[in-house]
Amino acid sequence: MQLSEFNFPFDAALIANEPVLPRDQARLLVMNPSDRSLLHKRIVDLPDLLAPGDLLVVNDTKVRSARVVGRKPASGRPVEILFVKAVADRIWEVLMKGKWRPGERIDIDARTVVTVVSRDDGRTVVRIEGSVPVPEFFRLHGRMPLPPYIKRPPTDRDREWYQTVFAHDEGAIAAPTAGLHFTPALLTRLAARHIVLATVTLHVGLGTFKLVTVDRIEDHRMAAEWIDVGTDTADAIARTKNAGGKVVAVGTTVVRALETAARERGAVAPYQGETSLFITPGFPFRAVDAVLTNFHLPQTTLLMLVSAFAGVDLLRAAYEEAVRERYRFYSYGDAMLITEMARGKGP
Repeated sequence: MQLSEFNFPFDAALIANEPVLPRDQARLLVMNPSDRSLLHKRIVDLPDLLAPGDLLVVNDTKVRSARVVGRKPASGRPVEILFVKAVADRIWEVLMKGKWRPGERIDIDARTVVTVVSRDDGRTVVRIEGSVPVPEFFRLHGRMPLPPYIKRPPTDRDREWYQTVFAHDEGAIAAPTAGLHFTPALLTRLAARHIVLATVTLHVGLGTFKLVTVDRIEDHRMAAEWIDVGTDTADAIARTKNAGGKVVAVGTTVVRALETAARERGAVAPYQGETSLFITPGFPFRAVDAVLTNFHLPQTTLLMLVSAFAGVDLLRAAYEEAVRERYRFYSYGDAMLITEMARGKGP
């Protein structure tokens, strides 16, 4: 398929800069591929849209305060560093603009500097130098890594807003945004309706947000991201399917984690390691029966994954409807629930 086929309707005025509060009051566009219906609900209605015995699978990754601003020693010019992942003790892969040579330093404060170790093929590795422990370094200097389409600097409020209620295992550079809509009150109502909750971990990294720059999407290669699908979750999925319930993935990261774990055996088994799975229309889903997801940027791998599940034509119609109805888009925006996979309808 061509990249141009995923240039969905878009209105920059609809980008949400802050979440709806309480978060379960966000709007929810419910899509049913079997009859191509579109219904307007809210996240708070989710318990009534699912059935007792259904299983919600969420991503429990925790977003690190990974955006740090330092200064070049000579000029004092500010330098923004996004710490992507640790590669060794105090050694990190990062993203930062500009030309850098090994040995160049960035001042963080009087006790801490960041030194460039290497820069090859766009991959930059640095060392955090100083006496401050790494967790304290991020606590003191880190800010939430809000996506660039949110046109304001991060604030202390984002430390709560840009974290899900499930956040447990720190390691992501972006939030699994579908999970941002859940509140303790909503979880209580889901439990009262006997809708079960299970977790996976996918540390959202460069793979999720790497731009697609090729005309033919099949030529795109995802960067690897780390996932953990535990035994308890694999067992819960098996019980749900055996009982006739639906496995509802909360977000594209959960879809990729579960489908990675199901690829080899045809059923979800415990899995821990990296995934580079790139899901496009025509993908044979094995694990997921329904998807809750936010509205995504045009021409991204996230939009391609959701197109694979819902069907390109119906998803395009849903985006057109969302634009007409002034839904809020992207990380702090509204959501859609795709109640089942588009079967036998092609792209």
